Amino acid sequence: MNDMIKLGLSLALYALVSCTVLAVVNNFTSPKIADNQKTKVDNAMKAFFPEEGFEFESVSDYEPKSAGTSKIENLIIAYDADKNIAGGAAQVSGPTYDTGTILVGMEKDGTIRGLQFLKLTDSPGFGLKANDSTFKLPNGKTFYGQFEGKNANDGFVAGKTFDAISGATITSNGIADLMTLGTKTLSGYIGGKNE
Repeated sequence: MNDMIKLGLSLALYALVSCTVLAVVNNFTSPKIADNQKTKVDNAMKAFFPEEGFEFESVSDYEPKSAGTSKIENLIIAYDADKNIAGGAAQVSGPTYDTGTILVGMEKDGTIRGLQFLKLTDSPGFGLKANDSTFKLPNGKTFYGQFEGKNANDGFVAGKTFDAISGATITSNGIADLMTLGTKTLSGYIGGKNE
């Protein structure tokens, strides 16, 4: 009986030490991860709207915040030099084959300015091709590069309105869902502010 109590106490002590170490590491790394994510978003916004004079503002008074298991994490509005809304970007997370977080930039008329992945945890070899700059579709573009210049009002249907990745249909469909939620939410917000 004493051996079982000693074993139980040893396991509890190991668990306590492990949890403490993980908590300390998390406290040191989480601010750096958040800073890196903010830098990625800032750089993406400058790539979407490279012209001089643009200012960007995160907003929170938009609907919907989510659809199913996908959610809007951030909505950023782009203002031109005259302080008029020129467009913006939606940061959307949700299921792909595993999970993904994208930032889709769009003009106020629905023209896509670009798509960037902030996170993609899909399977190597297939799903990760969506974020691979060396992988080219038959049209000669990267998966994410093919969206630039398309109109969000045409919708996002893999294999119809954009080229899907062969062997990664689930990833392609998941990204289509994220783009649909992001562009509809952004269009609704911009439309409401321009009325």
